[in-house]
Amino acid sequence: MELKTKITAEDGRQEIFITREFDIPLELLFKAYTDAEIVAQWMGTNVLKLENKQHGSYQFETRNTNGDVVFKAHGTIHDIIPEQIIVRTFQMENTPFPAQIEFLTFEKISDDKSKITIQTIYKSVETRDQLLKLPFAQGINMAHNRLQEIVLSSIN
Repeated sequence: MELKTKITAEDGRQEIFITREFDIPLELLFKAYTDAEIVAQWMGTNVLKLENKQHGSYQFETRNTNGDVVFKAHGTIHDIIPEQIIVRTFQMENTPFPAQIEFLTFEKISDDKSKITIQTIYKSVETRDQLLKLPFAQGINMAHNRLQEIVLSSIN
């Protein structure tokens, strides 16, 4: 089955591009990235902090059924323009991977369709290639599928 979320990674580059079109309005796509309750639902994680402002920060944490932390990430929001762009860092804690920078661009396609493009820049080509070996594409596609389902169910 073809993934709706596309990942483009050119050889020898320190970046990837993630693109996805959604059957939801632009303002709801942006809200799905900035409303802590919605983020928690589609990402399947606990949102410990989400400050949607310049120089704000965020922190996510996922626990297993025993209560052990299995994923923790944090970052700084460098810039945010509603329904247009979010520039932020992202770092997974307790991993060998250094921080990365993400440029999230939101586009209106029509009244009921929108698109996100995420340019992620890594410290090195090697780091990027290591991360791409993880089940990254399937995971982000599943999360984006949930995002669309959750948002659509909230407007119907």
